[in-house]
Amino acid sequence: MSSFGGSIVAMHNTLKEKVALVAGATRGTGRAIAVALGEAGATVYCTGRTTRGARSEMNRPETIEETAELVTRAGGRGVAQRVDHLESDQVRALAERIDREHGRLDILVNDIWGGDMFAKWDVPVWEHPLDDGLRLMRLAIDTHLITSHHLLPLMIRNPGGLLVEVTDGTAEYNAANYRLSVFYDLAKTSLNRLAFSMDHELRPHGCAAVTLTPGWIRSEAMLEHYGVTEADWRDATAREPHFAISESPAFAGRAVAALAAADDRARWSGQTVSSVRLARAYGVTDVDGSVPDAWRYMEEVQSKGKPADTTGYR
Repeated sequence: MSSFGGSIVAMHNTLKEKVALVAGATRGTGRAIAVALGEAGATVYCTGRTTRGARSEMNRPETIEETAELVTRAGGRGVAQRVDHLESDQVRALAERIDREHGRLDILVNDIWGGDMFAKWDVPVWEHPLDDGLRLMRLAIDTHLITSHHLLPLMIRNPGGLLVEVTDGTAEYNAANYRLSVFYDLAKTSLNRLAFSMDHELRPHGCAAVTLTPGWIRSEAMLEHYGVTEADWRDATAREPHFAISESPAFAGRAVAALAAADDRARWSGQTVSSVRLARAYGVTDVDGSVPDAWRYMEEVQSKGKPADTTGYR
């Protein structure tokens, strides 16, 4: 059992002998996906820029070594490697290592981000610092393309591979709502489209591509922002009542692990799917046993100015 809590789905060994890469596994959703894949028995390469010896520009304490140790503790094999996914040579070296050590890649999760610190909310494009906006775009899109360029040749050697692109927002929500800045809006909607285009290229090889969106994630940074921990996160609802619909990172992690183990994973290819949609399809719950439906809640409750009430939404 992992430190992320139990699940009503028996994940043990459902991904035994599978090789996965979670790019951007240092913290948050990426870490939780890596741990869930490990709980299912996979070997998981965990990449990011923050190690015990060096921090990224985000300057947070979580490290890829910690993530790899959590993967191993959960029942898989965690392998940490520092990689800047904007640096093609570093990503190529990672692909060569996985090829050398396993000769295959079954699951690729592109969770690379780190762009929040460069976003200026509700600032028009002509006033937004251009260098910050372009840096955000590179972190959100270029990293994913560079990683897929070097790693997908390993995946297409065998049918059944799964590519997961992680974004923020369902395709429907992002199409109908302005996401706080032109740069952020374009970054997140681009990843919705990426599953569609990747599906066209991977399907002939028997592989699938999906874009995953978690809901309102209780990441390390979000918990810190509200001055709470995962154990007492509900205390934050006194400050932000709608935080009641939030979900732990483990919810998305379990959803990805269930998808990767499912025989029918190809039916989702080309789509943007939410953690709750996959959870309902495969019987997954969050750590508290609930099934939070964050995006429907935001559309039907929060955006309409209604009082916070998660009845029927978790």
